[in-house]
Amino acid sequence: MVKRHVVGISVCLTLAVAAACLAIPASVGAAPAQALNKPPEGFVALFNGKDLTGWKGLLKSPYDSPAERAKLTPEQLKELQKEADENMRAHWKVVDGVLVFDGKGRSLCTAKDYGDFEMLVDWKIEKAGDSGIYLRGSPQVQIWDTARADVGAQVGSGGLYNNQKNPSKPSKVADKPVGEWNSFRLGMIGERVTVTLNDEIVTDNVIMENYWERDKPIYPTGQIELQNHGNFLYFRNIYIRELPREKGVNKLTDDEQKQGFTQLFNGTDLTGWVGGPQGYAIRDGVLVIDPSLGGGGNLLTDKDYGDFVFRFEFRLSPGANNGVGIRTPESGDAAYQGMEIQILDDVSPRYRGWLNEYQRHGSIYGVVPAKTGFQKLWGLWNSEEITAKGKQITVKLNGETIVDADIEKASTPKTIDGHDHPGLQRAAGRIGFCGHGDYLEIRNVRIKSLDAK
Repeated sequence: MVKRHVVGISVCLTLAVAAACLAIPASVGAAPAQALNKPPEGFVALFNGKDLTGWKGLLKSPYDSPAERAKLTPEQLKELQKEADENMRAHWKVVDGVLVFDGKGRSLCTAKDYGDFEMLVDWKIEKAGDSGIYLRGSPQVQIWDTARADVGAQVGSGGLYNNQKNPSKPSKVADKPVGEWNSFRLGMIGERVTVTLNDEIVTDNVIMENYWERDKPIYPTGQIELQNHGNFLYFRNIYIRELPREKGVNKLTDDEQKQGFTQLFNGTDLTGWVGGPQGYAIRDGVLVIDPSLGGGGNLLTDKDYGDFVFRFEFRLSPGANNGVGIRTPESGDAAYQGMEIQILDDVSPRYRGWLNEYQRHGSIYGVVPAKTGFQKLWGLWNSEEITAKGKQITVKLNGETIVDADIEKASTPKTIDGHDHPGLQRAAGRIGFCGHGDYLEIRNVRIKSLDAK
């Protein structure tokens, strides 16, 4: 859980290539200080900075639509793709590590399809410029000159422009002036998209609609496209981190069986749980907390636990906020009436500038801050273990101990957040997941009770 009121929230290019087919304007922009087109850890480069390896041209209309492409025979597709690639090579060029489009051809597509992923890309446009990035072959994360008066561009770039039911506009204008480089960080899990523009979240976990077939959800996989809108465009530093769609594994190890662990989540239904099931779903053996389902709230065990070892695995969406309530009653705020162990993508720009140390992932909310630096990137599975023995609470994340505290000492003479936490005195209560309106996934939930028989 994160509550603001609780914490008091607080190139340049000179071209001498006379034979080039592409007419490049005089200035493409200065190269960044960091290594150009070198992916950060965990990412791979979609653009190598040298040529168009890994890219293909967009098929001409109507085969720019995934639904229409699916109707083509292999022979038809091969012939149309040959023409599209010729169009690509005529209008997309690599100039000093920058991918440049002359505004005269068609869009550029990845040769590979992608499902869930995180993508980084720098882009730049000229005056009155208009572009976008198609995700899974569908339009689009918008890019445009915010000074354009004819298309409502003043709202800024980064919105899901073609949405009709779900939000289409970005939450703020975070664009740099035309002619300067901008940076996108795009995250996509399932139907949901998060867009960070120049380190500001402008689209936050919004469902992306299927532009091509409005009665269907967004396609599960598809190509990524750099959209042509008849303008000069510039791209660089294009990286991607794929997120595998793993099914839930809900099984005790032989060692856990010997130790006396029991499975709390069977991967099929919510047997053994009570609370707000309308905000929860089970998909491929994974417990999904999905705000689009409506409802939400706490999902709790149907029995009390005092001392225990509780283990689970979790996968966050960008900026996701949740928690594990322990020794909590069936009603009330688990962070105060019981204890809440934070589940949080605490490196998200969503929390920059006001997140307190005792709100970071793994912390006992408001009471004990956790050590940081052991959580994996959002979209990857983490394992966590919470041990409660009397007043001693221990939290391990991916095998590292991040909290090991006596809650009585930690709250004497007062808690670190200065608020009352009567739940610290509870000897037992329910264990559960605290829905705070964000999408995340849980699997392999098990427990070893340490209570006296």
